[in-house]
Amino acid sequence: MTDRREISFVRRRAQDPSDHDGLAALLAAYHLQTQAEKGEAVADADRLPERYRAEVLDPDAAFADDVVLLALDGDAAVGCLVVTAPADGRCEVKRLWTVPELRGQGVASGLVAAALSHAADIGVDTVRLSVWQWRTDAIALYERLGFNATESWDGRGRLVCMERAVQAARAVQPRH
Repeated sequence: MTDRREISFVRRRAQDPSDHDGLAALLAAYHLQTQAEKGEAVADADRLPERYRAEVLDPDAAFADDVVLLALDGDAAVGCLVVTAPADGRCEVKRLWTVPELRGQGVASGLVAAALSHAADIGVDTVRLSVWQWRTDAIALYERLGFNATESWDGRGRLVCMERAVQAARAVQPRH
């Protein structure tokens, strides 16, 4: 029998110093891994492209109009996801990241469920996302959660664009 961690999913309040470092570390890990997967590895967060480095250095400014969701194991941030501000009846989820040692334990699905619930609460019709085509585990997760591939709205190659309607969002529950 294994012990199950009790992971909580919370909306991060802007300017909350208690989780700033944890969020910054999650964003740095996300961007460093992404750069490596794109064949453009950098040694540390200080060498990330400016756009991504800015998110790591000041997530409050980078996501000022967005909602940041955190998965917490006690006081430790173990996962994050950003929900963009709504536009034209839809929002986008991005920067989904779970610490590697907790993958497969429902953290990512819990974050997506929280994002879908938030989208329903603010009256959004559709949630969309883009994911690198080589992230097959993430694509499979999104498909299990009701997302379907759609025509790309992003000019970058190697991205899979997906979306789903929000009306059934409350039926999505995180695994524990």
